[in-house]
Amino acid sequence: MCEFFVKADPILYEQRTRTIRIHGVLTSIRLENMVWDILAEMAASEDRTTNNLIAQLHDEIVAHRGDVPNFASFLRVTCMRFMRRQLDGQQIERPLRVVTPSVTPPVTLARPQAVSLAASS
Repeated sequence: MCEFFVKADPILYEQRTRTIRIHGVLTSIRLENMVWDILAEMAASEDRTTNNLIAQLHDEIVAHRGDVPNFASFLRVTCMRFMRRQLDGQQIERPLRVVTPSVTPPVTLARPQAVSLAASS
């Protein structure tokens, strides 16, 4: 399992600093490239810019919690929750399958076809 993570391209976890304007105030945010990519994906899914999305997230977290001591960490967790929600959505679309003990084969939930037992003449 660890090999998959260890072999990740170092560019993904290299950090990059961007300057974002929130209510006219320039703020520098330092995040990993992969986090910036996920934020861009989130913004694109809502037809907005990454900067606009970050400003909205900032406004909403401040309105909900007041001060945010570590906004960069909040953005990282937001990205992880976005990815988890996407994964959960994919799992919902899978067909429902009940797995029983290994003694019997797995059972797929489906209604059996009606069989006609009419006598032939």
